[in-house]
Amino acid sequence: MKRVFACPQGVSLAAVAAMLVAGAAQAQTVPAPQQEPETQVETGEAPAQNPDIIVTGSRIVASGFTAPTPTTVIGEEQIASNAQPNIFNTIAQLPSLQGSTGTATGTFSTSSGQQGLSSFSLRGLQPIRTLTLLDGQRVVGANVTGVPDISLFPQLLVKRVDIVNGGASASYGSDAVGGVVNFITDTRFTGFKGNVQGGITTYGDNEQILAQAAWGGAFADDKLHIIVSGEYAHDEGVGPGNFGIDLAGKRDWHLASTLLNTGVTNNGLPQFNYRDYAQPYQYALYGLINNGPLQGIAFDVNGAPYNFNYGSNGVPLGNGRVSNCYPGNSFCVGGDLSGAVGSGASLASELQRITGFYRIGYDFAPNNEFYVTVSAAQVKTNNQPSPGYNRASLTVQCANPFLPQLVRDRCATAGITNFNFGSSNGTFPSPHVFTDRRQYRFVGGLKGRFGLGEGEWNYDAYYERGITLSKIDVNDIVLQNRYAAASDAITLNGAVVCANAAARAAGCQPINIFGGFEPSQAALAYIMPANGPFQHTRLTQDVASVNLSGNLFDLWAGPLTLAFGGEYRHEFYRVNADAYGAGVSPISPNNAAYPADPLLNSALGSNWAAGNYKNGGGAYDVYEGYAELNLPLFDGGGIGRANLNGAARMTHYSTSGTVWAWKIGGTWDTPLNGFRLRAVTSRDVRAPNLSELFAAPTVTTLPNFANPFPPAGAVQAFQNTVGNPALKPEIARNTEVGVALANPSWLPGLSLSVDYYSIKLDGVVSTLSADQIVRFCFEGNQAFCGGFVLNSPVQGGNFINVQPFNLASWKTSGFDIEASYRWERPLGLPGSFTVRGLGTHIREFRVDAGIAGVDIEERAGANTGNTPDWKWLAIQTYENDAFSFTVQERWFSDGVFGNQYVVCSTGCPVSTGNHPTIDRNYMKGAFYMDVGGSYNVTSNIKAYFKVDNLFDHDPAPSPQTNTGLDVNPALYDTLGRTYRAGIRFNF
Repeated sequence: MKRVFACPQGVSLAAVAAMLVAGAAQAQTVPAPQQEPETQVETGEAPAQNPDIIVTGSRIVASGFTAPTPTTVIGEEQIASNAQPNIFNTIAQLPSLQGSTGTATGTFSTSSGQQGLSSFSLRGLQPIRTLTLLDGQRVVGANVTGVPDISLFPQLLVKRVDIVNGGASASYGSDAVGGVVNFITDTRFTGFKGNVQGGITTYGDNEQILAQAAWGGAFADDKLHIIVSGEYAHDEGVGPGNFGIDLAGKRDWHLASTLLNTGVTNNGLPQFNYRDYAQPYQYALYGLINNGPLQGIAFDVNGAPYNFNYGSNGVPLGNGRVSNCYPGNSFCVGGDLSGAVGSGASLASELQRITGFYRIGYDFAPNNEFYVTVSAAQVKTNNQPSPGYNRASLTVQCANPFLPQLVRDRCATAGITNFNFGSSNGTFPSPHVFTDRRQYRFVGGLKGRFGLGEGEWNYDAYYERGITLSKIDVNDIVLQNRYAAASDAITLNGAVVCANAAARAAGCQPINIFGGFEPSQAALAYIMPANGPFQHTRLTQDVASVNLSGNLFDLWAGPLTLAFGGEYRHEFYRVNADAYGAGVSPISPNNAAYPADPLLNSALGSNWAAGNYKNGGGAYDVYEGYAELNLPLFDGGGIGRANLNGAARMTHYSTSGTVWAWKIGGTWDTPLNGFRLRAVTSRDVRAPNLSELFAAPTVTTLPNFANPFPPAGAVQAFQNTVGNPALKPEIARNTEVGVALANPSWLPGLSLSVDYYSIKLDGVVSTLSADQIVRFCFEGNQAFCGGFVLNSPVQGGNFINVQPFNLASWKTSGFDIEASYRWERPLGLPGSFTVRGLGTHIREFRVDAGIAGVDIEERAGANTGNTPDWKWLAIQTYENDAFSFTVQERWFSDGVFGNQYVVCSTGCPVSTGNHPTIDRNYMKGAFYMDVGGSYNVTSNIKAYFKVDNLFDHDPAPSPQTNTGLDVNPALYDTLGRTYRAGIRFNF
């Protein structure tokens, strides 16, 4: 991995220069059809016949132009040596990428729809603020957030990936707030090549298979070029584990670590306590009476009652609480952990991807091409969010015929007719989420160069039509009111039936919830219909774009160069959901499939325990034009060489009006050999995406939500997330200043750079969490009190509404550092030794919610998120004509659970929503070592191996405040040591 500081004549890393000119194709430049001469690897200069190859930091195409925005380039060799089944994994390792999503993230969620979605996040600003391109062109989103799925890209044909570490909206348009990731494919590939790879973890799971092949041919005197490629990959995934703390594959690092809430804020002790082996005390694996005079009676697998072991020396108090335990979120420590659901979530989604890519290009004149590309791809994933069905608020009648006689006698003695009951329903089928994303993309374009006056101009014009068909289907989810009706049994005419007559008429079948008795197939069909929750989405993207660049005229220090162009874009989506989740809607085609049921809410839906998807749709149009200018300031004369670069873009959104983006910066190659200064500042924009504007409301189940209002305790609630069509674009100010030592004559091959960055983002589209909304209301801020209900007597009546607004502002700053050196014939050995290191230090990541009473939150160094203080990647490689060997280190620093916490043990201040008190606030970082190598079997065949996480380093606990899995897969490796091996060939 190498950092490019300029266009090829100024590139410090010789190998990068070689990679750039050895056949790499770009959206802006058409390679000359004739054979290129050998690259001058000692100086890093491009060959004279093709000097105009650029990286993505600018749209200017000009020999010798140096862009002021730092751009990291990952070449074909680096991609191959990392030996990942998905190119996404290689790019996501870069320190400047924080918070990217992949197969190991999102597996705990049922409703997000992002399971297995591989998307990049630069600077920790989330994937929606990173613009991902394919050959400089936009790609239709893989879900309604607008972010693409890298798994759908034609990966074998990728020659390099450019990562622009800074705002690029003025050059490339909306979403490029954190930067740009541009995949450059080989549009002139000829021959036949392929790759076959397999992998497995040290725990015997996540088996992987990858098969890739590509063919390219040149015809009609090298004017007609045809490329075909296809790929198949399958990752088996990891998980799920079981109830309790046992993970899949004998992984032993899950300790059910939790921040336990005492519920007391002003007694001088910390409100939150970090503890391992946290156990929820409102439910058990096969059932637990959790309130009233019988509180503490649990049921074993055979339905026999016993006294539940709460841990913490806890004794049930009869009011729903347990002595010596934590009423704020209803946990004890130790005891019977068998009903905890956290370890039952998948650690990595199973993923299967199939891609096909076709390109036909015809040179209708020298250096001028007409081309058509067609790609079709499918990615399917599945995961288990959690096992069973966690229910803590069921009312059970003492007359229930399934209830053991001993407990019925206790009811009579206590003078009660019913009691509260909670269960993990350990014998229920576990829910599974299946996603199926199919993408079809068609591009037709012209690109090349033409003479105008005494200069030469480059042009690139294309039309793209993209279609994504996304399906999310959930199996084995409970309809809550039907579950409640089926669990309420009576004896009628000698038979056990559902107590509710209307439910019986609708097909209700009774279930025995006391013990490990499996429901009958008829009962399961009633409470878990075969047609579970689903969300079927169609997204389309139409783009028409034209870009030109060339020299206007010569000045005292070189040509004045201009790039300009325009683009039209239309984005559309429509989503249909099942009627049980969405409710009756004229745009839902599926209502007729569901019979009327008096127990269910047919108007509003939200009947499922999770996965309550809604119907929706929306569209917007974008019109934009830009211009970018490069002005040479001076060249030679003992003062070095410098240029000034500026760009402006006007964009009109049909939803929110017109907005401007701009940038201005420059570089100075000083008289000091190899020493360069660069700086750029920009105004960048991100328009709200379809999901934020027109989101079909989504409903997320919060099974153990901490309710601070009397009677305080954990309740089940629904989080309703809805869109806001009145949103405006976000505006960012991005500044970068850097110094670089690039290939000095006194030590050729050395490269050093340090860049400071600062990003201030205003009008951020964001929401408060459900917990924050409730806590701020509880603390007296009435502005938050109108959007939730937590003490509803109606089943499913508790909810918290969450909606995005342009309220927040973010500010982040830090440093990027890179060093590399290539040593030819080390210690007299044949070949070369290369060392490289890339690091990012986040000085601050301040989140201002923009709401009175909500303090600014500092996220830098919070390892429960994705912005550690330091993140490094180091690589050492020895290679010769026969073999290569690589060692790679990945490291990020120790951190905290959250900077908002006040650490104390006694004499604590009053704990608040802004600054809660806690007894421990430390989260260990991680160090991973990877090794790999290759052997040239023949000149055309190479065998290779790779071991990731060589020492099988376990992740640090990321404590939860509910029943989730205590891990942060956005930062930590959750799978363990992984072995891979394969063969590449090229004929």
